[in-house]
Amino acid sequence: MNDKTVYFANIQFRGLTRELLLRENDDLKIICTVNAEYIVRANQDPTFRRFLSDNYSTFDGQVSCLLARIMCRKRKFERISGSDFIYDICRYAKSTGKRLFLLGGYIDSNSKAVHVLRERYKIEVEGFSPKHMPLPFEESVNQQIIDRISAFRPHFLLVGFGAGKQEEWIKENKDMLKSCGVKWAIGVGGTFEFVSGTIKRAPRFIQTIGLEGIFRLIVEPKVYRLKKVAIRFKFFKYILLPPEK
Repeated sequence: MNDKTVYFANIQFRGLTRELLLRENDDLKIICTVNAEYIVRANQDPTFRRFLSDNYSTFDGQVSCLLARIMCRKRKFERISGSDFIYDICRYAKSTGKRLFLLGGYIDSNSKAVHVLRERYKIEVEGFSPKHMPLPFEESVNQQIIDRISAFRPHFLLVGFGAGKQEEWIKENKDMLKSCGVKWAIGVGGTFEFVSGTIKRAPRFIQTIGLEGIFRLIVEPKVYRLKKVAIRFKFFKYILLPPEK
């Protein structure tokens, strides 16, 4: 570990500040916004844990960020969620003339989010939401995604397929993304629903006390949301584990 990383819950966090994340590299930069659900999944799946540690993982969840600050007092880092970071990316894109592509989310929320960001920031944005299906996608569907990205050649790709699924898709298509000139690929979960206004985000004080997942369950009462909340409570068992390489 060095002063540019934080080791917490068996994951190496490298995406510690917005300043660091907003630096362009020669190679593709993969950014993972890690909340409690990610921590549970990573400790159950070594391959996923390595993927998070090898790329730019940020502290997304309020509770995990707070606990990491208590346990890693000599490290300084920011809480960076996909739902907030998208606006940092848009401001950066406006100042540098870069293009964004929004992949995933619900069909309506994707198209509305594209419109909102175009109007608000006056930047080049396109988007596409394929029909919902598990990975690996049908070849025709994945080719449709590739064709859309190849035609637009975005600098920054935001993927909203949900925790784990979006990272796996990025991993599977990494070479294609590089060939299309993508500089950053970021997993953003349900961010497009918030940007579009399709789903209301929790008030700031709810976010601050770490109950955003509960709020999302209330406004979108679905079984899979309930399962997500239950999974997130499991992460406490992993925060005091010794390093596992």
